[in-house]
Amino acid sequence: MEIVKHIPVLYEEALDLLAVRPGGLYVDATLGGAGHTRGILERGGRVIGLDQDPEAIARAPKIPGLTVVESNFRHLKKVLQGLGVERVDGVLADLGVSSFHLEDPKRGFSYAKEGPLDMRMGGEGPTAKEVVNRLSLEELYRILREYGEEPRAYRIAQAIVEARAKAPIETTTELAEIVRKAVGFRQAGHPARKTFQALRIYVNDELGALEDFLKQAAEVLAPGGRLVVISFHSLEDRVVKRFLRESGLRVLTKKPITPKAEEVAQNPRARSAKLRAAEKEAL
Repeated sequence: MEIVKHIPVLYEEALDLLAVRPGGLYVDATLGGAGHTRGILERGGRVIGLDQDPEAIARAPKIPGLTVVESNFRHLKKVLQGLGVERVDGVLADLGVSSFHLEDPKRGFSYAKEGPLDMRMGGEGPTAKEVVNRLSLEELYRILREYGEEPRAYRIAQAIVEARAKAPIETTTELAEIVRKAVGFRQAGHPARKTFQALRIYVNDELGALEDFLKQAAEVLAPGGRLVVISFHSLEDRVVKRFLRESGLRVLTKKPITPKAEEVAQNPRARSAKLRAAEKEAL
C-alpha cells in the first residue's frame, strides 16, 4: 500500500491550547497518522490513542508513552475504564477524514478514484453501496439534504433511484457520474462532493458519535483539563459549538481558530478547519 504523508492540521495551535505538561496523560481520540500524538509525546505527555480503523492501528508508531486502542471515540469512557484510567489531563479530536482514507481507492471515500462504494471508517455497519441501493427515495433525499446540505438533494436522489433500477450501483466513479449527470458542473468543486460527504457521515453515524464523544470527554477531564476539537464542516462545528456552550466547561475560543494562509498553501485540505477548545474548571 502506498504511504501517504500525514500532515496534522492546526498542529501548533492544537498543542498550545491542549497545554501539554510533562507527565500528563492525554487522549488523541482520532489517532490517524499520529501527527498530533507525536507532538504531545515530544512535549513530555503520555498518550492514549484511539482509532476505529484497523489500518490506522496497524500503522501506529511504537513509541514509549503511547497506548493504542482500536475503538470509535464514542466509546471513550469504556476504553479508559478498560485501562484503569478515571481522569485525563486533555482530550484532542481531529475530525478530518485521514489522507490515508482519501488516497486509498479501496476504501471508497473518493469520487475522483474508482473503488468499491464502502466509506466505512471501521469494518462494521452498512456500506455506502448498501445505502444507495436499498434506501427509499425519501430517505436518500433526507440524507443528502441533512448531511450534505446539498441544494439539489431531491434531483440526485431521483437519479440514484432511477440508475439502480437498471443495475446496482457498485463503484465510487459510477455514483459520481450519476450525480454529475443529474446536476452538471454549475457549482464550485466537484458536483458529487456533498453527496459523498453525506453518505460518509450517514454510514459512520459521525454526528451521533461526535455527540457521544463530547459528553464523555467532558466527564473524563481532570480539573484544569482541556478539550480541543478540530472540525472540517459546518455540521460538525455546530455540534461542537453547541456542546461547549451548554457543557459547563470554560470556553477558551470565543471564535474558532482557523489555519493561517501559509498552512492552507502547504495543505489545501486544512482550508475548512475550525478549532474550538474549552477547559474544565479547577476545583
